[in-house]
Amino acid sequence: MITAKGKSILKGIAIGKIKFLAKKQAEIKENAADPAAELKRYEDARALASEQLQALYDKAALEAGEEHAAIFEIHMMMLEDDDYVEAITELINSDGKTAEFAVKTTGENFAETFASMDDEYMKARAADVRDISGRMVNILTGADTGPADSDEPFIIVAEDLAPSETVQLDKSKLLGFVTRLGSTNSHTAILARNMNIPALIGTEISEDWDGRMAIIDGYNSCIYIDPTEELLRTLDEKRVRDLEQRAMLQQLKGQPNVTLDGRTINLYANIGNVSDVGMVLDNDAGGIGLFRSEFIYLHSATFPTEDEQFAIYKKVAEMMGGKKVIIRTLDIGADKQADYFNLPKEENPALGYRAIRICLMQHDIFKAQIRAILRAAAYGKVSIMFPMIISVSEVKQAKAILEECRKELLAEGKEIGEVEIGIMIETPAAVMVADELAEEVEFFSIGTNDLTQYTLAIDRQNPKLDPFYDSHHPAVLRLIEMTVQAGHRHNCWVGICGELGADPTLTETFLRMGLDELSVNPGGILSLRKIIRETDLGGGKAAATPAEQEEKPAETPEPESVEQTKKKKFSLFGKGKK
Repeated sequence: MITAKGKSILKGIAIGKIKFLAKKQAEIKENAADPAAELKRYEDARALASEQLQALYDKAALEAGEEHAAIFEIHMMMLEDDDYVEAITELINSDGKTAEFAVKTTGENFAETFASMDDEYMKARAADVRDISGRMVNILTGADTGPADSDEPFIIVAEDLAPSETVQLDKSKLLGFVTRLGSTNSHTAILARNMNIPALIGTEISEDWDGRMAIIDGYNSCIYIDPTEELLRTLDEKRVRDLEQRAMLQQLKGQPNVTLDGRTINLYANIGNVSDVGMVLDNDAGGIGLFRSEFIYLHSATFPTEDEQFAIYKKVAEMMGGKKVIIRTLDIGADKQADYFNLPKEENPALGYRAIRICLMQHDIFKAQIRAILRAAAYGKVSIMFPMIISVSEVKQAKAILEECRKELLAEGKEIGEVEIGIMIETPAAVMVADELAEEVEFFSIGTNDLTQYTLAIDRQNPKLDPFYDSHHPAVLRLIEMTVQAGHRHNCWVGICGELGADPTLTETFLRMGLDELSVNPGGILSLRKIIRETDLGGGKAAATPAEQEEKPAETPEPESVEQTKKKKFSLFGKGKK
């Protein structure tokens, strides 16, 4: 038996025969006699590549959700990039190169340029350029682009897998995959998690494994080649138990999110577009706690109009049938860029011109979105949430623009609805003035991804800093607890919509803090519901909150209950409740 270690993308067990994906090198001729003919070949290949990418987008959206399918829209945009196209056509027309040589050379040059950049997000684009260039080269040369069809389920082993290759694999036959290269934060890894495929990366592999029986053990981050009968039996039992547990989770649909001692919490879902709503409903979420509206902008070649946005928001509100839908206003910038915004290059984009800062500076963009949200609110229970807030003045400005839009729409005779107003708590600054902020809004939603980044002064896009990145850092948990307490002092409900909300090791802690809501990826709803329903906060079994972990003098009174806290009308800074 051979054992090889790696990094696990998804905890789970996969058992089956290995299909080694050995990518064939395309035969590429360098020079061509007829540039016009080569240019025609290139144009035809680009058109076919675009069709293939659209099909991949549709497949990924169905299997993993619109948000995670967005990579293929980015690939389609890259195909039409002026600089990329010009570099290829120049090699064909001026240098007399074949279409495949021009595409391959241009792809390599662009990939090297991206890879040499300091920004980690831009570095990651190198893989995307290689993917689309490789696709066109394969079309032009007729090279094999994937594994042969198989009559039986298989485990893919490969040097690496591009997002397009991952989606093309027959999910009904794919048991899991193992690669030597890759990153836990790559698009391929994200797609694998959302497609619920056990996978390992960073594993030393061998072509000799092809056709041999293997087990991917996602719990122990390894793959066993030619496992013993005993190990095979043991891990197959574990696999069956996993499937049974998933089936049991389905029985929790329709059940309340209530602890054994009667504490209730709302479980909502995060989405990126209309196509994600099906997963929200299928997993029995109580509402949508985060509609990432920026994906509407990222999927568009120009600024989406008010009517285009209204149609999307209206459809989501109607599909949710009266359940809460919280729409986060435009959160573009930093690692989320759209060319038509013409945002300036910044040394520290995470600290730069982004989110609410753009909206408060460019009212035309902001008002189009707010008007669309107000109109959609006539068709469901819609809330609006402003991101990256750091001061009361920003909230007041946003609310003033909201009121301006409301009056305009009424004057125009447009039908609108009432919206609940909330903000994202994503910076230590927002936490420190949370009492004042809570007087201006009806809810807080804590964005733990950015809150962790800004609290620890660590760029979450930089993999070199992974050893220092600790989302469970006491400072982060203490800031979350402070936010909950401040919100409740002013009758402002508080939720979490960042990655920490789905962390099962923190569910009890969040319940004890008094959080009112957790919003997670749709697939995490039922597993969190199970944890909540098995938790007993009254028996003293739950983990202490950060504040309770601190050593207190003997005379310190018992902590007040959440209900007592909610009833208080004062602020720590002496300002009365409005």
